[in-house]
Amino acid sequence: MSGPGNRRVMTNPMNETLDPETSRQGKQTLGGRSPQLGRRLAMASALALLVGACSGAGFPGFEQTPVVPATPGNAGGVKIALILPLTAGGQTAIVANSLKNAGELALAEANSPNVQLIVKDDRGTADGASAAAQEALTEGAELIVGPLLAANVQAAAAVARPAGRSMIAFSSDASVATRGVYLLSFMPATDVQRVVSFAASQGKRSFAALVPDTAYGQVTSGAFQETVSHAGGRVVALEHYGADHNQMIETVKRLAPALQQADALFIPDAADTLPGILEALTGNGVDLKRVKLIGTGQWNDPKLFRLPQMQGAWFPAPETAGFNAFAQRYRAKFSSEPTRTATLSYDALSLAAALVRTQGSQRFSESVLTNPSGFAGADGLFRFRADGSSERGLAVLEMRNGSTAVVSGAPKSFSGS
Repeated sequence: MSGPGNRRVMTNPMNETLDPETSRQGKQTLGGRSPQLGRRLAMASALALLVGACSGAGFPGFEQTPVVPATPGNAGGVKIALILPLTAGGQTAIVANSLKNAGELALAEANSPNVQLIVKDDRGTADGASAAAQEALTEGAELIVGPLLAANVQAAAAVARPAGRSMIAFSSDASVATRGVYLLSFMPATDVQRVVSFAASQGKRSFAALVPDTAYGQVTSGAFQETVSHAGGRVVALEHYGADHNQMIETVKRLAPALQQADALFIPDAADTLPGILEALTGNGVDLKRVKLIGTGQWNDPKLFRLPQMQGAWFPAPETAGFNAFAQRYRAKFSSEPTRTATLSYDALSLAAALVRTQGSQRFSESVLTNPSGFAGADGLFRFRADGSSERGLAVLEMRNGSTAVVSGAPKSFSGS
């Protein structure tokens, strides 16, 4: 494994540069019915509101949804804190400010005048996140949305959890998820499970993997082996490569003979590194037309769609319609382009506003936030697990002639819900 000195900045699955560490309708019963049925109907209403918010439209069939008044004694409305590294500098600050704009857009579209957004800057540091969380709680925040970076999520959680306040954070590092700290992000393990399971459903049984020796690589490698086994396949070879190009070439040389036995090759790396890997593979006699290339959301990059070796490759991603509609409204309001991860904040604040409208004093409780049927956002279905991790309903895309095509649509509901 690479030591601390060899850790690289990586591109997260939705193509923003972050630290490696970060990186259905509800079936839930009211008035004379059983308590469980009340919760289900209320959650269905909340979900319908969220779907409507994410489409920018009204809520057909729910125009008469009863509004639950704010908790007595909270005359100032429901306060929600949004903690982001707004002045951290570089790409991180660009992402953070796009997240802030998207959150404001969500509340504007939700038309929830009794919801007040408190924006706090954590400056990209753990100390800043701790201070921001304390300020937010002092000002009466009932829910914390953010932070973005893993270490900052941990720092804010150390303040929020003892106070009994839930968090919806944006890190993709599952190690910072815990009870009451829910990660609304693009989790690497979910990507791996989706694409490997689809490949297996298409008859792929022998898998190989070429994985970067990074924190992201470690997570995807473990998820890969587990998913292949669960799907009834076998891993014929798995190799890790470091940042050094020559080392990567030597790793490919070791892997190449084993690829004669494989019918799918998993490479969870990004557009800046992948061309060199593909060149090394073909240079060592690997027939990439015979072996199906599969990857993660990091492949959702137009630079890769045009590569001859990538034609026919599969990767998981949200279907694009939701983001495209969101981006159009974002551009109209802010006269700029949203970053790809801006929908995280949009979905978090849309959900919060819907729960304020429908769930009364239980709006941000564990039982509400971990509704097994999940919620529909701009990037499709998502749900939180009790351990703080999250699951997404993703499509599988295939690269074709400089673009992509959906070969397996995103699910309309979660199984087991």
